[in-house]
Amino acid sequence: MTSLAGGRSSLKLVLGASAAGIGILILLALCIMIKFNKSLMFWKKQMGNHPNVEVFLRNHESLAPKRYRYSDVKKMTNSFKDKLGEGGYGGVYKGKMLDGQMVAVKVLSETKGNGEEFINEVASISKTSHVNIVTLLGFCYEGPKRALIYEFMANGSLEKFIYNGNPSTNGRLGWETLYNIAIGIARGLEYLHRGCNTRIVHFDIKPHNILLNEDFCPKVSDFGLAKLCTKKESMISMFDARGTPGYIAPEVFYRSLGGVSYKSDVYSYGVMVLEMVGGRKNIDVGVDRISEIYFPHWIYNHLELDELGLQGLMSEEDRVNARKMIIVSLWCIQTKPSDRPPMCRVLDMLEGSLQSLPIPPKPFLFSPARSMKDSSTTSEL
Repeated sequence: MTSLAGGRSSLKLVLGASAAGIGILILLALCIMIKFNKSLMFWKKQMGNHPNVEVFLRNHESLAPKRYRYSDVKKMTNSFKDKLGEGGYGGVYKGKMLDGQMVAVKVLSETKGNGEEFINEVASISKTSHVNIVTLLGFCYEGPKRALIYEFMANGSLEKFIYNGNPSTNGRLGWETLYNIAIGIARGLEYLHRGCNTRIVHFDIKPHNILLNEDFCPKVSDFGLAKLCTKKESMISMFDARGTPGYIAPEVFYRSLGGVSYKSDVYSYGVMVLEMVGGRKNIDVGVDRISEIYFPHWIYNHLELDELGLQGLMSEEDRVNARKMIIVSLWCIQTKPSDRPPMCRVLDMLEGSLQSLPIPPKPFLFSPARSMKDSSTTSEL
């Protein structure tokens, strides 16, 4: 009996030890699983939508430009030695390819992890081929390291040349050059809206995103906010306001004015041409709303009086071209999208006779509240 009792005690000890061991193993397994899940979530957060971008690149491999390794990008930019500019997305660096071709390398910020702007840029610009659209030569996508490789534009952005008192240049461009630039941009936009198999709405037309080559030929750049749609689609479904304050069409904020469409680019183009004519920004965060919209009102009133009072009009041809640019831009910034001309009509008006141009109605000029301005999506090149 004593031996049987001792056996039972030993069995209980063994079972108890086994249960304790199993409990410890389960606890360790739970700890490992929790740690693994946390690590997985961390890496998913770090990688963003990397797999989605890779799927996109595979599906569009035949259309996408050449893919480069990050080490190649460092070599062509001499380890990012020569910086050309900075924006909200990152920086732009001067580089040289192996064949000696000069390039501009746009390095996207690692904080923008979802890859949306990268996909927008590659998807939209890879569908284009036009003298007034900047050429994308290649790209790099290695996890968070992303870069877009463009043709180099010797004169940089239009923004440097059109504002009075800009210390980075020796003065404003001549009226003939400004007029030709306005026509070139209009041709680029007309191509995006009608010339591609897929209609592309840029949504961020502004002087900063117009690049100039050595001959001052303008090229539309920065397609990070672009939307693609079929030509049959007249309206674009949007859940957020996108663009840069001062250039955003009013219907982007107030849908009651009309649906968002390619006419939103027309509005931005009109604001930009007014800035080219007046040598000043249409919107200035340092002034009140009355001053923000002063120049378009002023230029409209003086257009009716035929007293433009613009600087540098050296000839009758300059005067005619300046007047055409003003009339066209005022048509483009009409509040209702239906009242704005398409870009093909803009080209006809710019290249046609001044006498055939009707004066547009005085536009009800739009300036969104500063709260809207602060919350809108902006893109800086």
